[in-house]
Amino acid sequence: MEMERFVHRTVEVNGINMHLVEKGEGPVVLFLHGFPELWYSWRHQIEYLSNSGYRAVAPDLRGYGDTDAQSDIKSYTCFQLVGDIVALIDSLGVDKVFLVGHDWGAALGWYLCQFRPERIKAYVCLSVPFGLINKRDPTVKPVENFRHLFGDDYYICRFQEYPEMEIELAEAGTAYVMKNILTNRDPGPIIFPNKGKYPPGFNRHMPKDLPHWLTQPDLDVYISKFEKTRFTGGLNYYRNLDTNWELTAPWTGTGISKDIPVRFITGELDIVYTTPGIKEYVHGGSFKKDVPGLEDKIWVQPGVAHFNNQEAAAETNHLIHQFISKFD
Repeated sequence: MEMERFVHRTVEVNGINMHLVEKGEGPVVLFLHGFPELWYSWRHQIEYLSNSGYRAVAPDLRGYGDTDAQSDIKSYTCFQLVGDIVALIDSLGVDKVFLVGHDWGAALGWYLCQFRPERIKAYVCLSVPFGLINKRDPTVKPVENFRHLFGDDYYICRFQEYPEMEIELAEAGTAYVMKNILTNRDPGPIIFPNKGKYPPGFNRHMPKDLPHWLTQPDLDVYISKFEKTRFTGGLNYYRNLDTNWELTAPWTGTGISKDIPVRFITGELDIVYTTPGIKEYVHGGSFKKDVPGLEDKIWVQPGVAHFNNQEAAAETNHLIHQFISKFD
């Protein structure tokens, strides 16, 4: 794919400079990436949707790639991050967008739907259901709850460690970390053990060869950017989970507006979907209760892991387009 066919530009949003990539004309489809990713994670979707009559837009989120990274951990709360996206939508000259989010981008998508529902036509969520991060339990802070459920080595608990986590990742090397995470197919919960148990990472069974959907040039894009930025920006999203819990107290007990149509797509082997309790939440009625606009069918892609927008690009493209085209 010729990356130069995409338009790269920088816009000022919410006090930072945000890099974005776009292609096409028509209704805006806004793609939000996760950790540790970039706009590049949506390369297949940008190409497909722009050729299907849409204006596909994918930013590097705050702290990633060519977008500004703030040094203060508290600059990465859900309010600042959603503020970035609202300002980005304004900069595009539209009132509403079709929203697609994956991983942390999915969590931000839920926050955006919760805080500013009037800006969303429909939401396609990949991997992270509403309840994992965005459903506020008023009795316990998230990190404490995750530690109780999954132990000190659970990745969210480990990611709280500053600067120890950055030191471990730097010692492992950016190339190792990116390959380790992107090729992971181990089921959840996601364990990131203390240094010395085995080389740091999610994936104890990291393959020698890259999977068919990830070429070395693809991997090099991620490596080159994270060599420059390192991982602190992305880790700071996790370090604000307890702060987000405090900030979202006014939304306790609330879900997503019934007026926002939602489709949920995940991989059968996804590290979130296979974390204990998630399947029960997704399929047992709680997800639908929190998100009344969720369509009845949950799309579980057989044999697909966490990065389904890349691993199962053709199917994911079709499922996104099929859904949003109902609401043009």
